[in-house]
Amino acid sequence: MSDVSLLVSEEYLENDFFLSEEYEGSNDKAERKIKFIKVIFCVLCFALLCELVIYKYVMPSFSSPKVTVTGQKDYTAEEIARMLLPMNSTSWFDFDVEQAVSILSSEAGIEHVSVEKKFPDKIYVNVTEREPVAVTFVMDGGHTAPVQIDKNGVLFSGKKNAVNEQESILPIVSGIPVEYMSKGMRIPAKYRPLIDQISKISEMPQHYFASVSEICVLPKDSGNYELALIPAQSKVKVLTDRALNEDALKYMLVVLDVVNQIGTDVAAVDLRYGSVSYITR
Repeated sequence: MSDVSLLVSEEYLENDFFLSEEYEGSNDKAERKIKFIKVIFCVLCFALLCELVIYKYVMPSFSSPKVTVTGQKDYTAEEIARMLLPMNSTSWFDFDVEQAVSILSSEAGIEHVSVEKKFPDKIYVNVTEREPVAVTFVMDGGHTAPVQIDKNGVLFSGKKNAVNEQESILPIVSGIPVEYMSKGMRIPAKYRPLIDQISKISEMPQHYFASVSEICVLPKDSGNYELALIPAQSKVKVLTDRALNEDALKYMLVVLDVVNQIGTDVAAVDLRYGSVSYITR
């Protein structure tokens, strides 16, 4: 019995040994398949990532940049974009920020501009347009045209619809010696204090210029100038010195009110030299 049992146990051991070898071999094959699948998966993920980077970042960088414009009022985003066409920027990399700033800054109606590039294909343009404080008339192309003046005395041509709307609320300044219009041109230096005074009065809550339709500049032989104010609702012209301020306008309105109540045939009121006089028709 002992011999038989010994033989049987040896056969079982041999069978277990072969089974374990077969099991280990199958495990190795399974692990190799899993590793192969992992490698294939990683390669596919890497290829997908590369394709995503190419389509999302690389290709847009070599295509025409997308321009976004903010801050404009009278200008449209399309007009700002058309101004940049001479740059011939075929891609985001070719877009020159300094050149773009130079082109837009040369536009008389634009006071300040900033341009920013953002990878991969975005161009952000922010513009600050000039705010008119007065309107004057100059020769442009052989005919007289309305031109706006900002607080720094810069002349610029606004949009036609904007000019028509603003002419009714902005004071007209006539008599400034400007014979022609050019981009970014400023009025002569000695008249800029007048524009600064108009700008400060315009910022007040009282709408003083609603009572003044025109401010006429009257040059003097000495080289200085005086002013003649044309009231909006009166036929009486008011002569005053070049110190245009809130007190002068209040004084003018009081004098006009008195003249209108008297009902005399007054053509002009003279407020110069610290006294009040008038000229009849």
